[in-house]
Amino acid sequence: MNDSPDETPDDGQNPFKGTPFEQIFGAMGGAVGGGLGGAAGGMPDLNQLFSQIQFLMQPYDGPLNWDFALDMARKAAAQEPDPTPSQKQKDAVADAVRLADHWLDDTTAFPSGVSSTAAWSRAEWIVGTTDVWKVLVEPIAESSVNALSGALPAEAQAMSGPLLGILGKAVGGMLAQQVGSGLGALAAEVLSVSDIGLPLAAAGKAAILPVNVAAFAAGLDVTEDDVLLYLALREAAHQRLFAHVPWLRDHLIGAVADYARGIEINAEGIQSRIEEQMRGIDPSNPESMQELLEGGLFDMPRSPAQDAALQRLEVTLALVEGWVDEVVGQATAERMPSAGKLQEAFRRRRAAGGPAEQTFATLVGLELRPRRLRDASTLWGSLRTRQGTEARDGVWMHPDLLPTAADLDDPLGFREDATAPPELSDADFDTELQKLLDPGQPDE
Repeated sequence: MNDSPDETPDDGQNPFKGTPFEQIFGAMGGAVGGGLGGAAGGMPDLNQLFSQIQFLMQPYDGPLNWDFALDMARKAAAQEPDPTPSQKQKDAVADAVRLADHWLDDTTAFPSGVSSTAAWSRAEWIVGTTDVWKVLVEPIAESSVNALSGALPAEAQAMSGPLLGILGKAVGGMLAQQVGSGLGALAAEVLSVSDIGLPLAAAGKAAILPVNVAAFAAGLDVTEDDVLLYLALREAAHQRLFAHVPWLRDHLIGAVADYARGIEINAEGIQSRIEEQMRGIDPSNPESMQELLEGGLFDMPRSPAQDAALQRLEVTLALVEGWVDEVVGQATAERMPSAGKLQEAFRRRRAAGGPAEQTFATLVGLELRPRRLRDASTLWGSLRTRQGTEARDGVWMHPDLLPTAADLDDPLGFREDATAPPELSDADFDTELQKLLDPGQPDE
């Protein structure tokens, strides 16, 4: 017989005991003052639990509630004026990209990759990049949901199939709020569709955000026209690279997928983390739950596999940004007196990452900063000086030819013993390229 009606003995019927979910339910129970199950350590009252997380349970397909995420992103972007670009701004972007492509013709054999231009508002950037963000973020969301569910012991999983479905939707709703906040923050800072080094829009779509360009230019001792042209050069250079290196897109997205597959949950480590973050939170109050989300409930320590994937992603982003920096530097050397200031401004901005990128990294756990941009730019420039433009750009023929992190440690030493390749006819070049792409092909 119990001495108190408020206490229930631990009869071993709590399948969540010792897992992160015990802390979630316990914290929720304490927050509402009476406990979801009315008993410490016991099974939660599923009806009451469901009512507390209903605000996260809007119907949706997939691992993440994208309607909710995009609605949040648009609301975040609308916190400051976000005017639709005027026809004058659209024409200015088109003219800048056209001139940029003309200048770049002298710096690389890769032809123009631009098929259309656009001046976007922040809201249009969110809509125009959503399809690619889904490809990038959904593996992370799915792995997070699966990893958290996998923290349950086998007996609990066997007993709680329906509850796991509910929790999966709730976790997907929470992650949607985090992703929406992150995208909204990015929309307030990105300058163009290729600004973070990833191909976020349809192939050949060169889009620039005039409202953000104006804000960025205001902090520089350079005219807004020069900033727009320099940005158009960077955008057009990105488009050339992604258009004519067909494996690059999948290579970058593959690194993100590898990062997602490496997500692990340490039940003991996250248990105290969840308890601390949920203490004092009232799950019946969405505003109170917002504090939990902003605290980074799913900002979990990275696993070794994730660290390796992030290094691959960071090196590739650095090589992309370094190549863009190098060819734009060539294009502007004799044409744009302000190019030096702009190059330094963009280098610092990309290598350090702005507040929005840091917010996105905190919320989603994915860093998109090419910290080694300067080393990569030096490597590409040194290779061009020694071997010529074709040799520099030829490295992009296959991912196995790309410089490694060790090469970035000694950028001047990359292929230092190599000399300029002999001139090849078009037929010979095609033959050698086919050999490179198909090692099993016999020599003639």
